[in-house]
Order: sequence, then structure tokens, then C-alpha cells
Amino acid sequence: MSIKEKIIDESLKLFSVKGFMTTSVTDIIQAAGTSKGGFYNHFKSKEDLYFATLSRARKLWREKNLSGTEEIERPLEKIKKILENYRDNYLADQHNFPGGCIFINLSVELNDQAPKLAQEVNKGFERLKNMFRNLLDEEKKRGGLAEGVNTRKVTEMIFSGLLGACVMYTADKSKENLDYTIASLTDHLSQIQK
Repeated sequence: MSIKEKIIDESLKLFSVKGFMTTSVTDIIQAAGTSKGGFYNHFKSKEDLYFATLSRARKLWREKNLSGTEEIERPLEKIKKILENYRDNYLADQHNFPGGCIFINLSVELNDQAPKLAQEVNKGFERLKNMFRNLLDEEKKRGGLAEGVNTRKVTEMIFSGLLGACVMYTADKSKENLDYTIASLTDHLSQIQK
């Protein structure tokens, strides 16, 4: 692993646990086992590192949450798989995200303190909602949803439920509560199926 990759990986963990604002460049240098020169050879600033770290976190998110969805034809079943992956692969990843979902942590932390940085995270939330909405709309077009299902409302429920589950899991580390929340979301999707 290169020094640059090590800095990004260690920053991912630190930002997940401590947040962006309270993680210092010194913290990052020590965790990565490098020097100030090693840091600044690869990144102009801590903000520059933030964007590289966010890119790495997004890549990991896609790998963990979209795993196995390409083989699933039915859009509603893809959403169920994403919910299961979120629970089993993403939130369970204590190696990369020891502090829980880095996106929620950063969004909450940075929204008032560094809105430009928070805006980058929030774009990802919008993309996630759009993905859910597009899958639901596709399922509806195929005739797979019960009559009168409002895909926008279902999208908001899934998205809010997922984020709420993450916040609660980060707070209490209760696998039982997490399982129950994901099962509730999955059950709701089954109930709106035709």
C-alpha cells in the first residue's frame, strides 16, 4: 500500500470516529506512520484529503451495498438486497468504519461548520434516494407494485428508515434492533408487492 493510500485509509477511520473537524493533520500523520512532508507530498490540505477520503468511502459503500444486486432482475428485490447488504456488509465493517456510517457522521458534523464539505456528502444522499426511487418506479412500470403505491413516499420511508437504523446502531450497537429495523423495511416492501 502506498503512503497516499495509507493516509486515505487511516483518515477514513479517523473521520468515522472523531469527525473531520476534530481530526488534526498530526493525528492523520501519526496513524499513517508518515511525516508532514509525506502528507503534503500527496495532499495540498486537509480539505483536499477530505475529498479523496470521501471518494474512497463512496467506493467502499458501492462495493459493500451493491454486492450481488447485478444478478437480481426484479427491482424490488434489488432494494431488499441493498438493505441486507447495508446491515450485513456496510454497518458491520468495523475495520473501515469503526465509528459507524461516515456519511451520516460527516453530514451532521459539517452541516453548520463547513457547509461546502457537507454539501458533497448530501449529494450522495440524494443519489441514494434517486436510486431507490428509480428502482421503485421501474417495479411499478413492470406492474409489480400494488395499486396506488406512491413511490416517492416509499422512497422517503426507506431512506429515512435506513439512516435512522444507522444512527441508532452507531449509538447502541444493538444488532437486534438493527435486524428488526431492516426486517421492518423489507417487510413493508413485501407488503406493497403485487
